[in-house]
Amino acid sequence: MVKGVRPLDRKLLRELWRLRSQMLSIALVVGSGIMTVVTLRGGYESLVEAQQSYYREMRFPEVWAPLKRAPEALRRKIEALPGVAAVETRVTLLATLDLPGLEAPAQGRFVSIPERGRPELGEIQILRGRTPEPGRSREVVINKNFAEARGLGPGGALRAVINGRARDLEVVGVAISPEHSYAVAPGSLFPDDERYGVIWMSREALGPAYEMDGAFNEAVVTLTPGADETAVITRLDQLLDPYGGLGAYPREDQTSHLIVDEEIEQARVFGTTIPAIFLGVAAFLLHLVLGRLIATQRAEIGVLKAFGYRDREVGMHYLLYAVAAVGVGAILGTGVGVRLGQAYLDLYSDLLEFPVLDFRLSLSVLGLALGVSFVAAAAGALAAVRRAVRLPPAEAMRAEPPARFEPGVMERIGLGEMLSPSGRMILRNLERRPLRSLSSSLGVAFSVAILVIGMFLMDGMQFMMDLQFRETQREDLTVAFDEPLSESVSFDLSRFEGVTRVETYRTVPARLRAAHRSREVPVQGLASDGRLRRIVTATGDVHPLPADGVVLSGILASQLQVEVGDVLAIEFLEGRRAKGRVSVAGIVDDFLGMSAYMDQESLQNLEGGAPVVSGAHLRVGPQARPRLEARLKNVPEVAGVASRDAMLAAFETQLARGMSISISFLLAFASIIAVGVIYNGARISLSERGRELASLRVMGFRRGEVARLLLGEQAVITLLAVPLGWVLGYGLSFSLTESISNEAYRIPFVVSPRTYAWSALITIAIAIASGWIVRRRTDRLDLITVLKTRE
Repeated sequence: MVKGVRPLDRKLLRELWRLRSQMLSIALVVGSGIMTVVTLRGGYESLVEAQQSYYREMRFPEVWAPLKRAPEALRRKIEALPGVAAVETRVTLLATLDLPGLEAPAQGRFVSIPERGRPELGEIQILRGRTPEPGRSREVVINKNFAEARGLGPGGALRAVINGRARDLEVVGVAISPEHSYAVAPGSLFPDDERYGVIWMSREALGPAYEMDGAFNEAVVTLTPGADETAVITRLDQLLDPYGGLGAYPREDQTSHLIVDEEIEQARVFGTTIPAIFLGVAAFLLHLVLGRLIATQRAEIGVLKAFGYRDREVGMHYLLYAVAAVGVGAILGTGVGVRLGQAYLDLYSDLLEFPVLDFRLSLSVLGLALGVSFVAAAAGALAAVRRAVRLPPAEAMRAEPPARFEPGVMERIGLGEMLSPSGRMILRNLERRPLRSLSSSLGVAFSVAILVIGMFLMDGMQFMMDLQFRETQREDLTVAFDEPLSESVSFDLSRFEGVTRVETYRTVPARLRAAHRSREVPVQGLASDGRLRRIVTATGDVHPLPADGVVLSGILASQLQVEVGDVLAIEFLEGRRAKGRVSVAGIVDDFLGMSAYMDQESLQNLEGGAPVVSGAHLRVGPQARPRLEARLKNVPEVAGVASRDAMLAAFETQLARGMSISISFLLAFASIIAVGVIYNGARISLSERGRELASLRVMGFRRGEVARLLLGEQAVITLLAVPLGWVLGYGLSFSLTESISNEAYRIPFVVSPRTYAWSALITIAIAIASGWIVRRRTDRLDLITVLKTRE
C-alpha cells in the first residue's frame, strides 16, 4: 500500500486502469474537438497575423491607378492630391514567354523596379540571388512559385516577347511580393505556375523596351491617416483621365489581395463554424457517454455512502473521472492540433507567397475549448452521481430495477409478434430507455453528418468545375491580343492548321452605376451565334444572349441592387471612354467572379469607334493543338494563350491536394465520434447488463445469441442514426455553403447520392468493427465472476 494515498484515490486509479479503453475513447472524442479548434481557429489567426505583418514590411499600396501612358512629371501632381501619403510610378505589361519544354506560350506579368534603391511602395523580398544591377538590361527577378514550377533560379534564362520583339533574359533573383501573393493569369481564378509568372525588371530597361522611357502606365499610392479613400480615387481618376486612365481601385479590389482575403475569410468561416460544430458534438458525446459510464458505478456509490463518505466527497471523486478524460484529451488534442495546424498552413504556403507562415497557438481559444469540454464532462458525471447519492445506501447497492414492465408501443401495435424472442428483448430494452436510445442515435448521426459535410465540398467543387469547363467554356484555346485588333483577325486565325472554329470576343473594362452604387468590371462581348463560350446558369441551363442590354451575374446584380428591366449608367474605361445607358436584360446565378455579358455587336455600338476584338476562342483538333500553340508563341500580337484543359488540370491538382487532407481530417474525426458512441455504448451496456447476459448463458443461451442481444441494440441505433445524420449533414452543409460564398467563387450546394452512400457505409463499417471488439469480450465472460456482487 502506498503511504499518503487516500483510499478514494487508490480506487480512482484502479478504476481508471480497469476502464482504460473506454476512458481512452472518451479522451479521443475530447481531443478531437480540441484539436479541431486548435488547428482551424489557430490556423486562421496565424494567417491574419502573417498577412498583416507582410503588408506592413513591404509597404503594400492602398490604391492602384492603371492608365495608358503619362509622363513621369505627373507624379508630383499625384503626390500633391489631398489624402495621398506616398506614390510609386512604374511600368507594367503582360508579355508572352517562350519557355523550354513547354510547347504552349506562357505569360509573364512584367513590373518595373527602381534600378537603384528601394521602391517607395510595393517592395519585393529577395529570397535567392539579387536585384538587377545598374546598366544590365537583360537581368530580371522572378516570383518564387514560378521559379519552383519551372526549375528556374539565379543563372537561369528565359525568352519574352515585349512590344513585338523577342528578348533573351537572365534570371538573377527569386522574390516574393504582397501584390502577387496569389499569382494568377488574367481571366483565371487558380494559379498555373508552370505557365504564368511575375517578372521584375529595372525601370531603365523595361521602360524603353515598352516605349515608356520617361513615362509610366501605373501608379500606386498609400493614404494619410483618416483620408477619404473614395474621394482620393475620384481625384486620381480626374487627374489621369486625359492620359487614358483605366479607373483607380482600392486595395479590396486588387486581384491578389481580393483572392487572399477571400481565402482568409473562408479560413475564418471554417475556423469558427467547423470547430463550433465539432466541439459541440464532442461536448454532447462527453456528457452522454461519461454520464452513462458513471451510472454503472451505482452500487459502488452506495457502498461509499454506507462507509460514511459524504455526498460532496463522492461527487468530487467521480468528478476526477471527467478531469482525467479531459486532461488526456487536452494533451492529445493540443499536441496533434499544433502539428496539424502547421500542416494546414503548409497548404496555404503552397498557394500564397508569404515569407513566413508559422503556426501560433492561441491560448484564449484553447482555454475556451478546454472549458467547454470540462463543463460538459463534469455535467455528465455529476448528473449520474446526483441520481445515485439521492438513494439510501442499501437501495443504491442493489441493481437498478427496470423502469417499466408493460409492453411498449411497438409491441402494442403488433410489431413484437413479427420478431423473434431475441428481437423482442432488443425492442423492449430500447423502448424502456427511449431518451438514452435517442441520444445514442443522435451521437452516431453527428458522425454521419460530419462525413456528409466533408464530402459535399468535393461534390460542390466538382459540379462547379464541370459547369465552368465543360458547359460554359467549350473552346480548346483562348487567344488574348496585346492590343484590340480588327475583326478580320478571325479569318487569319481560321487559316491556322487544325483550327475548326473561331469566335472572337471583346472585353472592355467599364464602370457600371446604379444610383450611388457602382462597380468596375470587365464587360464581355460574345458572338451572337457563339457556341464555344456560353452563358450558363447555376442549374446548367443556357441563358440566351440578348440582342440588346446586359446580362449580369447574380452577385453583381445584388451589389448594384438592380433587377431585370432596370437601367444602368455605363462608362467605358478604355479607348474613346464612351458613356451611355444600358438596360439589364437578364440576371444569372453563376459560381465564378462577377460578370457582365453583352452581344458583341451591341457592345461595339455602345462603345463607338471601329469594330475591334480583344481575342478569340478556338476549337482545335487534338493532333494540331501542340503545333498551333508553338506557332502562336512567335506571333507578336498575341499576349497570351489559355488552355481550358491546362486550367482544369491546375484546378484539379489544387483541389486534390487541399480536399484530400480536409476529407481525411473529417473522416478521422467522424470515425472517433462513431467509435466513441458505438464502442462505449456497447461496453457500458455490457457493464449494465452483465448479470443479465451471464444468467442467459447459464440458462443455455449460446455465445452468439447473447452477443446478438447486446449488439442488436447498437445495430438498431446505428441504422436509425444514418437517415438522421443525412438530414443533419444536409442542413449543416447548406449553412456552410451560405457562409463561404464570396466574390471570387461560390460553392454550389450539391450533395450527390455517392456522398450519402459513403457516409453510411463508413459509419456502418465502424459500427461493425466496434461490435467485433465487444463481441470478443462477451465471448470471454467469466460467468461465476460476473454473477458475483462486486465488493
